[in-house]
Amino acid sequence: MNYRKLGKTGFKVSEIALGTWQVGGKWGSGFDAANADTILNTAIDEGINFIDTADVYENGLSEAAVGRVVKSRSEQVYVATKCGRQINPHVDAGYSVKTLRSFVEASLKNTGLERLDLIQLHCPPTDTYYRPEIFGLFEDLKQEGKIANLGVSVEKVEEGLKAMQYDNVTTVQIIFNLFRQRPAELFFSEAEKNNIGVIVRVPLASGLLTGKFDTNTSFEKEDHRNFNRNGEAFDKGETFSGVNFINGLKAVKELKSLFPDAENLAPIALQWILNHPTVSTVIPGASKAEHLQSNLSIYNREKLSSDQIKKMNAIYKEYIKPDVHQRW
Repeated sequence: MNYRKLGKTGFKVSEIALGTWQVGGKWGSGFDAANADTILNTAIDEGINFIDTADVYENGLSEAAVGRVVKSRSEQVYVATKCGRQINPHVDAGYSVKTLRSFVEASLKNTGLERLDLIQLHCPPTDTYYRPEIFGLFEDLKQEGKIANLGVSVEKVEEGLKAMQYDNVTTVQIIFNLFRQRPAELFFSEAEKNNIGVIVRVPLASGLLTGKFDTNTSFEKEDHRNFNRNGEAFDKGETFSGVNFINGLKAVKELKSLFPDAENLAPIALQWILNHPTVSTVIPGASKAEHLQSNLSIYNREKLSSDQIKKMNAIYKEYIKPDVHQRW
């Protein structure tokens, strides 16, 4: 495992970390605590020391599992959670100092941890980034010893750029992958200037970049890849990174021709991300331990050549960029 600095936090975190949206099983399948424990313990066994969760993942069950497993281990494991998405309707008016404080205190109780290593605002509405009192709350919580660091998870590059203007923001979690390349432009350069840790989420474009889907693939009714393709439930960019599924399959077909010996494109997609030194860590999810091992198999592969990267980027420019690049 390789480790990178997580911005102002000063943490040295595994470049491959673990996102826990589906750690208890597939979307909509209910929460399997034994499965969650297996994945979490396997991750730590493999050297992963950064785990990302949220209070809304399986109504707090994911958060509780992370806390339970981390407390049972002797290794230093950094826990990042998120708050804000419980607000319903999820609008700026619902964000208040009192409400957010209650969420943080609930996460502390739920995880059983004395202090949260990183608390992140969970994709708040754009208007919330213009309210200093919201960001000031977390400075108070830091002084009280309840959190160590504040970060934000964003939908759009512009939100990440605005968040960096607050001195106490240490990390920005953002969607970045072969099919979502815009952050590598202004956002990355500003993150470097401001010593911001960059946490990459949705690195496999909701599984599209594994190369395992085709036109006959179907998804469960409760799976966002079925019901949110056009942003019906939340931001469209969360599902397949905003890529039209059919166009995405065409691009993946080209990737397969570029890597004909690869049965699974996921490690290649992760290699492409980690080729960007501004990235601190990547948080692919796993609904079973085999997915975790797949992600970690990047260390069994040769590094991507400059020619391969050039050809991968050309596929993006032809099939994906016109529809996606400027949207997020």
